[in-house]
Amino acid sequence: MNDDISEEQVLGKAYDARLMRRLLAYLRPYRRSALLAIVCLIAGSALSIIQPYLTKIAIDRYIRNNNFSGLNQIAVIYALTLVCVFALSFSQTWLINLMGQKIMYDLRMQIFRHLQKLDVSFFDKNPVGRLMTRVTTDVDALNELFTSGVISVFDDIFTLSGIIISLFLLNYRLALGIVTILPFLILVTLLFKIKVRDSFRKVRTAIARINAFLQENITGAAVVQLFSQEKKQYRQFTRINKDHLDANLQSIFYYAIFFPLLELISASAVALIVWYGGRQVLTGALTLGTLVAFIQYSDRFFSPISDLSEKYTILQSAMASSERIFKLLDTEPSIASPSQTGSLTVERGSIEFRNVSFFYNAGEPVLHDVSFKVEPGEKIAVVGATGAGKSTIISLLSRFYDVQQGEILVDGENIRNFNLQGLRSSIGIVLQDVFLFSGSVSENIRLGNHRISDEQVQKAAETVHASHFIHKLERQFSTEVGERGSSLSVGQKQLLAFARALAFNPKILVLDEATSSIDTETELLIRDALAKLMAGRTSIIIAHRLSTIQNADRIIVLHRGRIREVGSHQELLRLRGIYWKLYQLQYKDQPID
Repeated sequence: MNDDISEEQVLGKAYDARLMRRLLAYLRPYRRSALLAIVCLIAGSALSIIQPYLTKIAIDRYIRNNNFSGLNQIAVIYALTLVCVFALSFSQTWLINLMGQKIMYDLRMQIFRHLQKLDVSFFDKNPVGRLMTRVTTDVDALNELFTSGVISVFDDIFTLSGIIISLFLLNYRLALGIVTILPFLILVTLLFKIKVRDSFRKVRTAIARINAFLQENITGAAVVQLFSQEKKQYRQFTRINKDHLDANLQSIFYYAIFFPLLELISASAVALIVWYGGRQVLTGALTLGTLVAFIQYSDRFFSPISDLSEKYTILQSAMASSERIFKLLDTEPSIASPSQTGSLTVERGSIEFRNVSFFYNAGEPVLHDVSFKVEPGEKIAVVGATGAGKSTIISLLSRFYDVQQGEILVDGENIRNFNLQGLRSSIGIVLQDVFLFSGSVSENIRLGNHRISDEQVQKAAETVHASHFIHKLERQFSTEVGERGSSLSVGQKQLLAFARALAFNPKILVLDEATSSIDTETELLIRDALAKLMAGRTSIIIAHRLSTIQNADRIIVLHRGRIREVGSHQELLRLRGIYWKLYQLQYKDQPID
């Protein structure tokens, strides 16, 4: 969790040309919308700049001369500019936000597609909360950049430039007076930028801690309640939430100072214009209309500057988020299909581990020089104490990890030569901890494979005796199982996993502690289902319950990552070795043949 939080603290540069070029690449499919939005922005800004000048004309030409006809004309023109500004503002807002949402859709799809390609070892090292932040919070930060930053900055720059030019054209002396205030404005903005940057870092750190804490506590809610830890967890969350509150209050404090101070500077500029410009009007050196227009321009002069300071914060956040997103997208999967994939498919289902050694962490080997062979249709079992390396064999066979030494062959071919999807679709795995997705019963059996018909789904469920409880559900196969199958018991979820494996009809079947959470009555029901499921398939059974593997063709006994014994149930008992000791521990009250 600490690594996750420390990564959130990094804000990066305010502007990185390399990252910006990559970000702007997402604009290319929507460049027409972007160009049209820029045109609308510039046209709207130009019309807004014209409005104070229309006020000057109305006062100097028509109000002073009691010209009602001319005043009516200028009022109509002013009203038309307001309507046009509204239409242009609506158009650019719609175009920018529509473009932003489409870009975010594309980016999220790209991240999700990339996450699906990454290997299991990547997810071992990266917390779920961090990856969720990449897809949600960081993408939202980029959305703000595209909708309120990249294109909108044209509006601020054009408006500010147009106002400065208009001010000097109207009266360069008054314009110079406004310019003298700029150093104070720049100083205030710089101080605000530094302070907000610091508070922004604290807010991001605090929200990262909240996300991590919430994810852990919601996932482990049953454990918290079981050990009566609610008060302790509440106190801990109170501290974390208080840090988030304090960080936000600090940010609010700086905003509360900056914007009123900006208003004070703006009001001071107006006061200066009224004092000096009023004297000019009284002496006849300046017209009243020019003074009023100048006041309106100076009032609008500070708005783009305020917006640009906001854009800086948005830009800084977007650069940090884009750096994290691109770091994820640039992470290449360590396990991938060969560059030239032929038509290699699993036909027979033979398996061979040839001098395989493997470790998750350097210097901590899990498997040592493991060699065994499984013929097509053969049924073998792998047993051993916890940590012996049983489940690792399954992970290596499925190429969730690659071996460091030796090789694994399927149908005589190294599994590295198979297309990943083709290899894994030929292996049906039923795990102890069954994962069900939100959706219906049939959807969790079919898993999106529409080539599996409803009849095949129902037949698979019936074969493994899952249909007994499914038909008792309110909507039977259309019943929603809830998140992670929350509405089903552990045994029912495992029965669905059996039905899923049967529906996909794999060449190789792996049962990893698949019956450990099923009660004795249910286990008796599925024994014949397992026999049907394993018929004609190469099967590997990993089990603690030795009663479930007594009919295996061979039993492999692992101990500390090495194969220590191989044989049938009776042969291993006669050896009186590790397997005999395991059997004795489970059936110490029963006589051993």
